[in-house]
Amino acid sequence: MNEVARPTDPNEEADATPAYGRISFVASDAPDAQQARALLVERYGDEPVDEADIVVALGGDGFMLQTLHRFRDSGIPIYGMNRGSVGFLMNSFRQDDLPARIAAAQRVVIHPLMMEATDVNGRLHRAPAINEVSLIRQSYQASKLRIAIDGKMRMEELICDGVLVATPAGSTAYNLSAQGPILPIGTPLLAVTPISAFRPRRWRGALVPDRARVDIAVLESEKRPVNATADHFQVLNVVAVRAKLDPNSSMTMLVDRDHSMEERILREQFG
Repeated sequence: MNEVARPTDPNEEADATPAYGRISFVASDAPDAQQARALLVERYGDEPVDEADIVVALGGDGFMLQTLHRFRDSGIPIYGMNRGSVGFLMNSFRQDDLPARIAAAQRVVIHPLMMEATDVNGRLHRAPAINEVSLIRQSYQASKLRIAIDGKMRMEELICDGVLVATPAGSTAYNLSAQGPILPIGTPLLAVTPISAFRPRRWRGALVPDRARVDIAVLESEKRPVNATADHFQVLNVVAVRAKLDPNSSMTMLVDRDHSMEERILREQFG
């Protein structure tokens, strides 16, 4: 099965560990992030992005998502350090021993969801999502949605504020706020999670294989307009959305082994 995010085997041979000699620092516009970048550049230097072996991203989770999207399919790994608020995707910020931390970090390969959204004018919009593909009502009226998995109808009508298709990497983000399940990194599953479901009232969502194609049709789209979003890319007034993992596209994160993605997810589950 295709994996949404796969940590590398910690028992891999040492000579397989890549060297990251040339570091490029990028930062969000937040003052703390800009200050951190200045300190690190002064200490370690700064390579142009197109000549770097690794990019160190300074900011919060939103900036990390932007950076991963920016370097999608480039082969350049991203090592994030938290200079934002939540920082679930980030490593802790420390100035000392940065090259050693990077060299010892665990590689996590992420394959994004690809959203294909058709708007009311028949235009097709494509965008990748690391966290989730979401459909959310535009107006005061609840949306009416129809859900099919791999071409088979699974729900004729879902009345709700919206629905999410979340990856394991995104299961602790909006999906968790919508009472969706937390998926350990590497789990070959996607979470289909309703947002404030009205009918069926007790439906809590579903887990589907990560190789599945999720098709969502918007019913009564003129009366009940819906927007679709792939991470930060939004399409207005959609009538149909397809979400499917793209195994041919990838991004690589580096995470500290003493604060791995698995450990972060366990902490979320146990408070």
